[in-house]
Amino acid sequence: MSDSIAQSDNTRHLDALDRSKVPAADQTLAILTHLAAQRGPVPAATIAAALGIPRSTVYHLLAVMQERGFVVHLPEERRYGLGIAAFELSSGFSRQQPLARLGRPLVAALVDRLGESGHLAVLHGRDVLYLVEERAPRRPSLVTDVGVRLPAHLTATGRAMLAVLPPAQLRALYPDAAAFAGRAALDGAEHVWSYGRLKRVLAVVREQGWAGEDGEVTGGLASVGSVVLDHVGWPAAAIAVTYPDAAPETEVARYVSAVQDAATTLARRIGTPR
Repeated sequence: MSDSIAQSDNTRHLDALDRSKVPAADQTLAILTHLAAQRGPVPAATIAAALGIPRSTVYHLLAVMQERGFVVHLPEERRYGLGIAAFELSSGFSRQQPLARLGRPLVAALVDRLGESGHLAVLHGRDVLYLVEERAPRRPSLVTDVGVRLPAHLTATGRAMLAVLPPAQLRALYPDAAAFAGRAALDGAEHVWSYGRLKRVLAVVREQGWAGEDGEVTGGLASVGSVVLDHVGWPAAAIAVTYPDAAPETEVARYVSAVQDAATTLARRIGTPR
């Protein structure tokens, strides 16, 4: 049986399944998803109220998940948070590289469509880490190769992701001027960065719905990028294209639209609701 036929049969089976027969599975996943979206551990009563699940059921499911390591109980605080088994799930996600696997054909299609180099990156602390790099024919080599890390505040992908972080999270990443030390533009030009300047740059990104940089990574080249949001609204990745900085505005607008389309498609593929 082909994979497509098997998948179709599985889909029909799931559609035919009476979901009322597996409420515990649905409720367990809802609790884990809720915990993953919180900034820290929360009381069981808060979980019950937020999800509309009876408190006794929540306690029962939390006890089972605690025993299996998916949840940790903080008795002094009377709160529950994600456990080591949940972390192992996220580690498995990283090992399987679904972002790179799902994003690579989208970036390749972007490059074919625009004739400019494209890349996919994730946020790692104050840096971006490049997972996918597709070079367009007859375009110069870039420093944004797979595995390369660059200062997030200088790149289009980084700015696209930083712009959607909560203010407290952004401030934690850039607590003082030392966070920008040694992170001047890579073309050798000196630029003085501060938290205030970063906030102004990101305000523009939020207003226009995409991020850009011009010559701050490589002289003579510019980039535009768009964030890929996960199911709770956090930046899972960003997609960008790099092009000669002399490109006309009409071409840049075309690049922006194409990058936004690719980012939206990748978000949908990783399970982000429309």
